[in-house]
Amino acid sequence: MSLVEFSLYLVTDRHRTDGRPLRDVVHAALRAGVRAVQLREKDLPTRALLALARDLVKLARPYGAQVFINDRVDICLASGSAGVHLPAAGLPVPVVRRLLGPDRVIGRSAHSADDAIRAETEGADFVVLGPIFDTPSKRAFGAPIGLHELEHTRMRCRTPIFGIGGITSDCVRDVMQAGAQGVAVVGSVMAAADVERATRDLLDALED
Repeated sequence: MSLVEFSLYLVTDRHRTDGRPLRDVVHAALRAGVRAVQLREKDLPTRALLALARDLVKLARPYGAQVFINDRVDICLASGSAGVHLPAAGLPVPVVRRLLGPDRVIGRSAHSADDAIRAETEGADFVVLGPIFDTPSKRAFGAPIGLHELEHTRMRCRTPIFGIGGITSDCVRDVMQAGAQGVAVVGSVMAAADVERATRDLLDALED
């Protein structure tokens, strides 16, 4: 059985929730059908991050959802989360695999086909590739790579690929046709006025 059975990957950002508690936004997304959440609150102190991770793992459990911790192997282990998500320049996957064991899931960010191939070679379970389109949250990673790079990556890489960067329900079909297994989103859910509706719209688009 594949360790990666989701198609919508929600990445958290508590600074984009319009003042709503992050827990409430994640809970709404879970109710609407999200089954994979990456906790990516990089500016939180360790104790606060661990407390939030444990809370989200507990929150996600009744929905059969997985929680992934961005970059922090220690928080993953201490919180009992499903796995980690490694930045493109983060720890090597084999090192993390030795620490986590065979049953936890390891995702890796990639900004090119070469990055994705490297992640696959190292043994990542899935790759998040982008930014596909322009988005404020990903401008630090450079200009959008576009659908062509996604298509090129799919031809070279068999590991599940999730497109990220400017993803909305209107462009999901194009991303999937370019070869993605699913999409990763931040603002499309975190900043949505109606989180459940926005989540359902994305999931419906993924099923088309």
